[in-house]
Amino acid sequence: MTNEFLCTFERLKRFQLYPAAKFSALKILQISSAQSLGGGERHLADLANGLIHRGHDVFVAVRPHAPLTHELKNVPEENVTTLALRNSLDVNSARDLSRLVRRNQIQIVHAHMARDYPLAAYAARMNTGAKLIITRHVLFPLNRLHRVTLSKAARIIAVSQAVASQLQADAVTQPERVSVVLNGIDVARFQAARQKFNRRQFLNSWELAEDSLLVGTVGELTPLKGQEEFLRAAVPVLKQIPNAYFVIAGIDHSRGKEHRARIQRLIEKLDLTNRVRLIGWLEDLAQLYCALDVFVSSSHTESFGLALAEAMATGTPVVATETEGARELIQSGETGLLVSIGDVDKLAEAVLQLLNDRQWRVHLGTEAQKDASARFSVERMIDETEEIYRAEIQEQLDKH
Repeated sequence: MTNEFLCTFERLKRFQLYPAAKFSALKILQISSAQSLGGGERHLADLANGLIHRGHDVFVAVRPHAPLTHELKNVPEENVTTLALRNSLDVNSARDLSRLVRRNQIQIVHAHMARDYPLAAYAARMNTGAKLIITRHVLFPLNRLHRVTLSKAARIIAVSQAVASQLQADAVTQPERVSVVLNGIDVARFQAARQKFNRRQFLNSWELAEDSLLVGTVGELTPLKGQEEFLRAAVPVLKQIPNAYFVIAGIDHSRGKEHRARIQRLIEKLDLTNRVRLIGWLEDLAQLYCALDVFVSSSHTESFGLALAEAMATGTPVVATETEGARELIQSGETGLLVSIGDVDKLAEAVLQLLNDRQWRVHLGTEAQKDASARFSVERMIDETEEIYRAEIQEQLDKH
């Protein structure tokens, strides 16, 4: 039997555990105080939009002017509430969340950022019948308050096995309360982008020759994403591939845009001004992935690696540093290439191997796309999260 058949069969078995009458629409509150749009926020938006599509009643609490609001395309405007959500000790926001839960008879309170965990925990605790679900998106250490909050959650969802292992090592809750639900992406959208992509048109729009080779990276502008190593690796690559160009896509959320300024200074220092495009953020990243001959993730740490998964889904060959997340996503030599974190020479060597061998690039990209389709779909992510919600509601019903 194929893996796809087995997964479907397993889901059917789980659904049979519950009486049909209990599979009515759930009332779910998603909470995020994020002020920028990153992987965690895209995860929440995809989850909320998908749950609405499946008939659930979804509410979302965000901060004023949060960019996440614009991504909640399926969520009714009246179901989106803005609260201060200043920090973990924002008592007023905690009370507002509690009232929101009570007023809408919320069954699932789902928080996605560490500073929101205590506020969500309070709202769930003050409302009998509300279950607290927490998604842990990162590997960063938790402070004492957050560790206490996690121990009270009905279920903690880890976006990768690496995150789950960290939670278990920290012993914040019983192992059975930790579930791995890999991040999901809109695989079909990235595949469709590849089919429609016109490389000649793209290169012309960037005023590049048709024989240009593009190497790019996508992610927030911060030292942890390794843009400095990416640029330093460009120097030896250009010595062998003079028609190569390098692209850095990402937003700097630091005060005074210090990270972007640092990257710009390094570009000038390395004499790469005419070979590097520092383009900020693109609404249609799929087009960029399609244009790249090699996608690079030079991060120092990744809990999952959403941009990696997106590039794979587009069929773009990838080179990545051996972060916890990248090791889960990529089988080195089969669906991409892995190199040691911080090793500029090995990074450049891997990029050169791919740029010098078009056939291997195509092979790795094709295998990566197959793997992404099988493992990283949004539908699978929503399925597994929905099953966790159902199981927690059923457990509560069984207790009564």
